[in-house]
Amino acid sequence: MTGFARSELTLTQGVLSWELRSVNHRYLEISLRLPDELRSLEGDLRQAINTKLRRGKVDATLVYRADTGRESSLELNEPLLDRLVEQVGRVRRRTGDIAGIDAMELLRWPGVVRETERDLSPLQDAAVTLLNSTLEQLCNSRASEGARLKDLMLARCQGISALVTQVSARLPEVRERIRARLLDRLSVIAVAPNQERFEQELLLALQRMDVDEELDRLQGHVSEVLSALDGDEAVGRRLDFLMQELNREANTLSSKSQDLETTRAAVEIKVLIEQLREQVQNVE
Repeated sequence: MTGFARSELTLTQGVLSWELRSVNHRYLEISLRLPDELRSLEGDLRQAINTKLRRGKVDATLVYRADTGRESSLELNEPLLDRLVEQVGRVRRRTGDIAGIDAMELLRWPGVVRETERDLSPLQDAAVTLLNSTLEQLCNSRASEGARLKDLMLARCQGISALVTQVSARLPEVRERIRARLLDRLSVIAVAPNQERFEQELLLALQRMDVDEELDRLQGHVSEVLSALDGDEAVGRRLDFLMQELNREANTLSSKSQDLETTRAAVEIKVLIEQLREQVQNVE
């Protein structure tokens, strides 16, 4: 389900900001982008997102802007410096170079000067807390989108139910027309029908085009969709299954149809089911 949320928090160490985007996806797929200082939190952050969301492709970006006005504490690695001075001295004794040692060159040597290790736990705690509040915003955004999708899906379900009712109401007329058609064919060849045989053939024809079960199952599946939409649990996968079942019954209804109006209704039902299926991909 689509959604967007952004939050920012100012700390003594700097500024943290989360940006979350989610788009439609059949499963939950999380893409995390973190600053180097907070990469160790990746497992905890993924777990926090998993707790709130079930489906969707989620892009989560955490930005940390350190306070450049704060003095950084530097530390001299004296053992390494002593070894460097000793080695420089050995080289110069061998080469006869009596020039002095360039202190700045020594300080540039990797590891000679390092920043004092900082306590990152307050920053890490703030990042997790800010993520949780941003996730709440995202869930609210997705809930608003979900309410709109629910209205669209309810309209499609009502359309399917109305068409099923329309087809059911036509069944007595369709059966009578099949009976009349058989009698017309017999009259064309001027043969008096054997009543018992005629009833048998009529029964076989009616059985071949009987769609009562398909109509009942269509109404039943629509009722299950409505029930799922009224619940509070994640129902995306259940709705996926119901869309398959609805489509199967609509195809059978179409293939059994012996009536133009019923065929048209079956096509309209399949169109509505396809529209429903597209919306279900957005449901968690």
